[in-house]
Amino acid sequence: MNYKIMIVEDDKSIAKLLSEYIERYGYETIVVEDFENVLDIFIENEPNLVLLDVNLPKYDGFFWCTKIRQRSMCPIIFISARDSEMSQVMAIESGADDYITKPFYYEVVLAKIKAQLRRVYGEYAVKPADLERISELEGLILYPERSELHYHSKEISLSKKEVELLDMLIKKYPKVATRDALLEKLWDDQNFVDENTLNVNITRVRKRFSKLGIEDAVETVRGLGYRLNITWRNS
Repeated sequence: MNYKIMIVEDDKSIAKLLSEYIERYGYETIVVEDFENVLDIFIENEPNLVLLDVNLPKYDGFFWCTKIRQRSMCPIIFISARDSEMSQVMAIESGADDYITKPFYYEVVLAKIKAQLRRVYGEYAVKPADLERISELEGLILYPERSELHYHSKEISLSKKEVELLDMLIKKYPKVATRDALLEKLWDDQNFVDENTLNVNITRVRKRFSKLGIEDAVETVRGLGYRLNITWRNS
């Protein structure tokens, strides 16, 4: 497997040296340069592991670690000049798997990368069949196998179609889930699906959100499809 390592480090010389060293051992690297859209870059590239600095422009590494962890269980290793115990505690609490202080040895970074990749993807990793699949977004948790949607202390039951619809909307966020893609996902033969069937199911999902105290959660993007509107994160 060709593992992808995403490097989020605003010191260009360190990022370049890390990238060059890691690539010597057969890994692919993604070096982030746009520090305002780290999550978007993560979603687009789907790396197998993230190396993350704490001190970054605009938002710090703890912020981005939390955002990534809401979408993925991908291993995250902090690399930072902050060597205080509090910084390391904050890193772990925000979802990190390991913490390396600067200055560091490249051999140590590589060893920790290999250890995390073995843990998550190697022969000792928990197999997908042993895990309960979960889709999460901004505090919203969907359990497809249970047909349940949770938000804080509330939970509701869903139909099979509602589960499939919500699962796709969550995975597509912040992009639009097109009508065609939703129809293909929910029904094997679109030729026998009435045009209003999807609208009815979207209405049902909106009602489910209302039961959780969330209004206007699914927005219609005219001419394209539907997208989640995560205004509930501020509630």
